[in-house]
Amino acid sequence: MTNTLPIPVTVPTGDNLNSYIAAVNAAPILSAERERELAIRYHEEGDLEAARELVLSHLRHVVKVARGFMGYGLPLTDLIQEGSIGLMKAVKRFDARRDIRLVSFAVHWIRAEIYDYVLRNWRMVKVATTKSQRKLFFNLRKSRARLGWMREAEVEQLADSLNVEVETVREMESRLSGGDISFDSTLEQDEGDLGYQAPSEHLGDSRYDPARMVSESEQANLNREQLSAALEKLDQRSKDIVLRRWLSEDKTTLHELADEYGVSAERIRQIEKRAMEKMRVSIEAA
Repeated sequence: MTNTLPIPVTVPTGDNLNSYIAAVNAAPILSAERERELAIRYHEEGDLEAARELVLSHLRHVVKVARGFMGYGLPLTDLIQEGSIGLMKAVKRFDARRDIRLVSFAVHWIRAEIYDYVLRNWRMVKVATTKSQRKLFFNLRKSRARLGWMREAEVEQLADSLNVEVETVREMESRLSGGDISFDSTLEQDEGDLGYQAPSEHLGDSRYDPARMVSESEQANLNREQLSAALEKLDQRSKDIVLRRWLSEDKTTLHELADEYGVSAERIRQIEKRAMEKMRVSIEAA
């Protein structure tokens, strides 16, 4: 069996990117039986056309995963291209005899390839140099976007959940908080004398970079769409409980909902927990 799949990994840009995304989203979704047949043909017979069909039918998932990384300021085309490489690696390693669909297996490879790309390119001075720091990089990016500076209890909780030292969390948070500084810094001058200014002093404020603002806006819209789609998959009672417990300005207590529905507060908590888990699975699969 050859080690090379006949799939181009160069993703077009501009209007061609929109056409590319439309094309991959229009690709047929394979049934479990067809998927298994193609995987067996590829692995046992070296049928590259079977591998090609498997890859093309799953490129839509690469696009979805890649969009989730747009907040790092990297081109979507590059993210999709790296994710496509991860998908091809997954197809090569996929075992059709196991009771699992290719998409569930491939998503991990797609994300892993994009993770590595983001870490290689997010800053000139790399913020993550060890395995534990790479885990922290992505977890802290999410936490800081939501909370800003983390409290001591949150630092300890994250360290415990990732099985790393508290000092490692503090160090990584410090790296993420500090901006990159120029080696060619401005020379100190007497008061009132502007003197020499390094080229870095003339750089624009990146907070108002149009590309970054558009990227953040698109990511926010995507998050809202995924949340709305996940809510719609819940039954009416579960949806009502989640909305009133978490998405309403005046949050309702467990006991208030228990009185309204005529059940115990513990029952409401169980329904809420099950609904949140269903939503998490739905969003991760999106």
